[in-house]
Amino acid sequence: MTKPTTYKELIGSIIDIINLIIPAIFAVLFIFFIWKMIDSWIIHAGDQTKRDEGKKYALTAVIVFVVMVSAWGIVALIKNSLFG
Repeated sequence: MTKPTTYKELIGSIIDIINLIIPAIFAVLFIFFIWKMIDSWIIHAGDQTKRDEGKKYALTAVIVFVVMVSAWGIVALIKNSLFG
């Protein structure tokens, strides 16, 4: 990675780092979500409290996915509108 010499290059570098981190966070969140669904709805399928807990995790995960996709889109919009 080269050293940024202008403000535009510095912001571009920061946004590029963010664009690398966000998919990694998505991957970790998705793996956690899948594990919680398997744990709640398959492994402990007979336990009503675990199923209710799984429903809460599913709702929370969907909300977090929507917020993360929105944030990623806003960062891309700002990058494209300010820096072309």
